[in-house]
Amino acid sequence: MTDPTPLHHTPLHDLHLALGARMVPFAGYDMPVQYPAGVLKEHLHTRANAGLFDVSHMGQVVVTPKSGRLEDAARALESLVPVDILGLKEGRQRYGFFTDETGGILDDLMITNRGTHLFVVVNAACKQADLAHMQAHLSETCTIELLDDRALLALQGPGTEQVLGELFAGVSGMKFMDVREIPLLDCACIVSRSGYSGEDGFEISVPAEKAEALAKALLEHPDCEPIGLGARDSLRLEAGLCLYGNDIDATTSPIEASLEWAIQKARRTGGEREGGFPGAERILRELQNGTARRRVGLKPEGKAPVRGHAKLYADAEGRTEIGEVTSGGFGPTAEGPVAMGYVPISHAAPGTQIFAEVRGKYLPVTVATLPFITPTYKR
Repeated sequence: MTDPTPLHHTPLHDLHLALGARMVPFAGYDMPVQYPAGVLKEHLHTRANAGLFDVSHMGQVVVTPKSGRLEDAARALESLVPVDILGLKEGRQRYGFFTDETGGILDDLMITNRGTHLFVVVNAACKQADLAHMQAHLSETCTIELLDDRALLALQGPGTEQVLGELFAGVSGMKFMDVREIPLLDCACIVSRSGYSGEDGFEISVPAEKAEALAKALLEHPDCEPIGLGARDSLRLEAGLCLYGNDIDATTSPIEASLEWAIQKARRTGGEREGGFPGAERILRELQNGTARRRVGLKPEGKAPVRGHAKLYADAEGRTEIGEVTSGGFGPTAEGPVAMGYVPISHAAPGTQIFAEVRGKYLPVTVATLPFITPTYKR
């Protein structure tokens, strides 16, 4: 049976086809999983030079305070996330997540202070639910607008400053998580120095009608190549970054997911604005007392990858099941298989040996410190 629902196309769809991409359905969109070079070469090229990704399927949302005071929008959004938004300075971006009443994660997102409004980027598969969530809870004080007339490009890798700098030299002054409006090809773009690869890089929100011209201009640089979803996944896995729906979801709390670093002091117990977000009772309790399980890095022995949903055991005979792999594959830069998953606290210390079930065999796996690579963010 085939799904009769037609797939959406991003503004770069024709360019992907012209570049020889292999297209696959992803979050309701027809997206490039790889180009002729292949996933391995695309991954390594991004780590060494500059890779261009189409992430236009993600949701770009503007939250504007009806009062004209940005702090009103910040306070409103703080009712949905355990993140300090009032303390977020203009031109800066912060990672966060929507939580539910049980302390589970509804989605993870990026939040930017744009001076007159908040700019929020959410995951493609969750964007309609996220939009409805914000409209249901924020509409009294804010207007919520999904920008469906813009594309989103991610330029990732150590060579990105040079590549983007040929179109606008001022990007060299930006630091990690800075956000600016920048003219690229005489078009106003919202550029953040951030990404999902563990490398230095930029994400560029551009009007849809200008997206192909901008992508082509970036790809004209000899160091820049198009990169598909396959390498995007292996890059973020090596960087220890979560994929919503795999590593985090409504059944995982931010503390179980080892994301407590994203909950600032102001929202914690004793902070200026302690709690006040869905699931605060559980999340604040876990911050103080810990959790029964944690997301950890996993390094399988040998060359065989351990994929998501593989069961984890305390013993080589598979008698005592203790957890599950949430993401796994081959790490080209790590030069071996890498994975992430949830294990009990008793087995969460780096160096602990456990076992993963792969095709009926129990393969030794060592708990490892995340990330598997050294990030190159420009601080």
